[in-house]
Amino acid sequence: QVQLVESGGGLVQAGGSLRLSCAASGRAFGSWYMGWFRQPPGKAREFVAGISWSGGSRYYGDSVKDRFTISRDTISRDTTKNTVYLQMNSLKPEDTAAYYCADKASYTTGWSHLTRDYDYWGQGTQVTVSS
Repeated sequence: QVQLVESGGGLVQAGGSLRLSCAASGRAFGSWYMGWFRQPPGKAREFVAGISWSGGSRYYGDSVKDRFTISRDTISRDTTKNTVYLQMNSLKPEDTAAYYCADKASYTTGWSHLTRDYDYWGQGTQVTVSS
């Protein structure tokens, strides 16, 4: 079972930056997709960004394109763990939400932005952007 631990959230002023990290461990397979999702208060969880295990494929939600960048750590021989990052620049008050990382273990079925296609979730980290 994959364990995911997010960190890096906090309070920032509009226009500022934050970097979120998601440490994954307990993998059985070296191929995967990981994604960042967010859930504003009173709203549904939505897709933010995603990345393939190699880092060669990256995906972004329309509202964060050109402001957020997803990346992963250097690929090592230990494929049971990895870290994915979300660099968030030019933050806006509407970016305020709980941010979750998620793991899609079924790599062969391809990329998905749907929450229901993800197998494991972290506990979330709060990002608050003040105006």
